[in-house]
Amino acid sequence: MSNKVIIFSAPSGAGKSTIVNHILGLRNDLEFSISATSRAPRGQEQHGVEYYFFSAEEFRQMIAEDKFVEHEEVYPGSFYGTLRSEVERIWAKGNAIVFDIDVQGGVNLKRIFGEQALSVFIQAPSVEILRERLIGRGTDTMEAIERRVAKAKSEMEFAAGKFDYVLVNDDLQTALAEAEDIVADFLK
Repeated sequence: MSNKVIIFSAPSGAGKSTIVNHILGLRNDLEFSISATSRAPRGQEQHGVEYYFFSAEEFRQMIAEDKFVEHEEVYPGSFYGTLRSEVERIWAKGNAIVFDIDVQGGVNLKRIFGEQALSVFIQAPSVEILRERLIGRGTDTMEAIERRVAKAKSEMEFAAGKFDYVLVNDDLQTALAEAEDIVADFLK
C-alpha cells in the first residue's frame, strides 16, 4: 500500500469517534494518528496514547523547527497539530493513517496530502438531531450545547465542497457500513 491517509472530520455529536473506532477495529492495515496538543491531559489521558502533550512553549519551538505536517492555534496559546514523526512512524510500518480531526484540520490535511488522502465529513441528519444527541449525552450545559450547535452549523457551511465524501450519520449501522465501503474502495 502506498502512503495513504484517511481523514475523518465532523461537528461535535455527529458520531465521528464511533465510526473511526469501528473502522480501526476492522482492519489491521490502518493506524490512528495521535495528535499533539498544548492543552493539559484530562482525566486518565496519557502522553503518547490519546495525545502527545507539550507546553505552549515546547509547541512553538517545534513549530519553529518544522516538526508538524499541520498545526493550528485554536485559541490563544492552545495548539493542536500533526507531528511529521507520527506520519513517518505509521507509513514505515506500511499502514495507512487514520485522522480524527476537527473540520479546519481536515481541510488542511486534504490540501497537504492531495490524492494520497480520502477526506470524509461526517454529519448528523439535521441540526435539530445534533442538538438532541448533545442533550442526550448529558455532559454539557444548555449554553455549551447551543455553542456547539452554532459551531456545527458554521462547520457544515465551511465543509461544503471541501471533502471527498459526506457521510450522513442518520442510522448508525448504515453509516458504519457506508464508512467500511468507502475506506475499502480507497485502499484498493
